[in-house]
Amino acid sequence: MIHKSNRHLTVITATSLVIASMIGTGVFTSLGYQLVDIRSVFVIIMLWVVGGVLSLFGALSYSELAAALPRSGGEYYLLSRIIHPSIGFVAGIVSATVGFSAPAVLAAIAFANYFAPLFPSIDITVTALIIVLCVNILHSTRLSTGKFFQEWTTIFKIILILIFIIIGLFSAGHQPISVIPTRYDFNLMISPEFAVNLVWVSYAYAGWNSSVYVVGEIIDPEKNIFRSIFIGTIIVTLLYIVLNYVFLYITPMDQLIGKVEVGYLSGVHLFGEKFATVLSLCIGLMLISTVSSYVYIGPRIIQAIGKDYDRLSILSKTSSQGIPLNAFFLQLLISIVFVITSTFEEVLLYTGITLIITSTITVCSLFYLRYKEPELVRPYIVWGYPWTSLVFVLLNSWVLYYTFRLQTFESLIGLGLMVISFGLFFIIKKDN
Repeated sequence: MIHKSNRHLTVITATSLVIASMIGTGVFTSLGYQLVDIRSVFVIIMLWVVGGVLSLFGALSYSELAAALPRSGGEYYLLSRIIHPSIGFVAGIVSATVGFSAPAVLAAIAFANYFAPLFPSIDITVTALIIVLCVNILHSTRLSTGKFFQEWTTIFKIILILIFIIIGLFSAGHQPISVIPTRYDFNLMISPEFAVNLVWVSYAYAGWNSSVYVVGEIIDPEKNIFRSIFIGTIIVTLLYIVLNYVFLYITPMDQLIGKVEVGYLSGVHLFGEKFATVLSLCIGLMLISTVSSYVYIGPRIIQAIGKDYDRLSILSKTSSQGIPLNAFFLQLLISIVFVITSTFEEVLLYTGITLIITSTITVCSLFYLRYKEPELVRPYIVWGYPWTSLVFVLLNSWVLYYTFRLQTFESLIGLGLMVISFGLFFIIKKDN
């Protein structure tokens, strides 16, 4: 059990971790991929609305679990404690790799792409590696510096997005778009294409559960876990819906299709080529906050695994400030592998798929825990239970069904990682 004196994260820092984890690569890159299959403004906006509602329902379920079982580790600890250590171990490996290392890399690659218009000669891969390395050093040296950096880069991110939204909404040179739905739009919303594109949106919303991974460091977790997740998710959902509307409002749709740097392209139409490069620089700087949040959280999961398994105990070692240095080093190695070996789209797809699988299993564990331990003290009870949790599970299952049908290769990569992790559990377990 973690002593109260070791709890140092306020609700503000915890909320900033949630917001910074969510607002990152996805919202500034995924619209271009969505437009490949969907050309309706109403349906695009509904993708973000559904994604926000889905994240909120998941957040409510996670809040009950984390408040009742307040130990760091996220899905790793929760599923180990509720269902079986093997299931928790698989979730932990997934979280430590594609859950946090991969998104940190994606944000770093996107950072490099957004810097390219300003510095055309930069090497994208090398720049991404430098960013990942610098942020790892920042968070692995001094705890107070890392927390300060996280809070203020998140505030900077929100202010810039709000400025962009306000200027965009009052722009004179906008596109003739309409959010009024047609009969075709409603058919599109129940199509396989809509389901698969929810993977992109789910990835953009990934991070709504970030404070759960560091619950052991949060002050008064019984109250602040729910507050940080709920406030962070609501703020990000509203920003996402309006921001994507602004992207479509100021930029011709055909120029965004299949493009990664949608923020830069929108900036060209809003400010012109010269000032768009400055906007591109600002978006790149915003993504550092995202890299920072994932880099901060990831090693805490690796550390939690190291505490429970003798063969991995080296990963639980901490500095005098309680920083898991060996876990940081392992995360850095994983990030380097991702940067060198994978393309942006591949990493984003199988990251989104595996995160949907683990979060769905975790919300399912809430039903099992209610049945298994009805007398467990629950400082927070899910609003709308069981319907909110059930909707989360059913919608995610629908998304996964069509994703496995239409994106089979990427789905099998994510599933393969989980199978390998399951086998690794039985190897590691032998010494325990």
